[in-house]
Amino acid sequence: MKYTPRSEGRKFIIPSFFFIIALCVLAFINEVRFDSLLSFGRCALSNVPMNNNSSSETPLLSSSGGDEIRILIGILTLPDQYPRRHFLRMIYGTQVVPDGVKVDVKFVFCNLTKEDQKVLVALEIMRYDDIIILTCNENMNKGKTYTYFSSLPDLFNETDAPNPPYHYVMKADDDTYIRLESLVASLRPLPREDLYYGYVIPCPSMDPFVHYMSGMGYLVSWDIAVWLKDSEIPKKHLEGPEDKVFGDWIREGRRGKNRFNAKWSMYNFPEPPTRCTHELWPDTIAVHLLKNQEKWIRTLNYFNVTSNLKPSKLYHIP
Repeated sequence: MKYTPRSEGRKFIIPSFFFIIALCVLAFINEVRFDSLLSFGRCALSNVPMNNNSSSETPLLSSSGGDEIRILIGILTLPDQYPRRHFLRMIYGTQVVPDGVKVDVKFVFCNLTKEDQKVLVALEIMRYDDIIILTCNENMNKGKTYTYFSSLPDLFNETDAPNPPYHYVMKADDDTYIRLESLVASLRPLPREDLYYGYVIPCPSMDPFVHYMSGMGYLVSWDIAVWLKDSEIPKKHLEGPEDKVFGDWIREGRRGKNRFNAKWSMYNFPEPPTRCTHELWPDTIAVHLLKNQEKWIRTLNYFNVTSNLKPSKLYHIP
């Protein structure tokens, strides 16, 4: 065959075209893999199978609607944990939430039992007004969680308050770091009724209807708190691992027909590695098991929480 520049150009253009197509396909696959990894843990708004066909059993799948969201986060802790409360006030007090969003963080514990507590806790209340003292004996797995949730309707039943006073109420551990803006963003598309939200246990599980949400931090809509107050179901079963027991109530009462598994945006601190951990990453709602200052500092550094520190002649921080 006689050589021509035109035929040689075709030989070059055609392989180049297919090479470019292959690169585009590879980039698309990688993007899909990354997005899938971030959303892998979300089993949102699945329908729970029901034998009862009454209309009251129909899952409520309507969107939240509007920008206004009111959230109460109750951090269950102990009266003597003064340094931990002051630290957490900084953690949550420096976070910014979008306009129209109200997030109240309260520290929750049972009756005071010491004279120094009566003075020091009273001073905290006068200064910060962020403490709820329940009528109970201090405990972890003997009904404190029930007392917290079931007390909320009466604690916040003020006539001049919005109805409901909060769209969502959350129970959290004091070794959990919750990123409020990420939490709010995840709640925006979700229903405001019959919602049960959290990190599904056991760790390998991705189905929020099979088991229960981890005690690191789980959230329900306000109507479930009202149901807990009025139902006889939890009163008959108060003792046991509090997060598992809570899941038992929800299951027996056929509540939480709208569920959201926030895995893997909620997870345990990466070290020591377990089936409940992974590395810190930007798509995070909550990190659990921050048992010491080193783990807190590593987590806060990763999320660059001091980036908004204003420059001043009064200090110099490298």
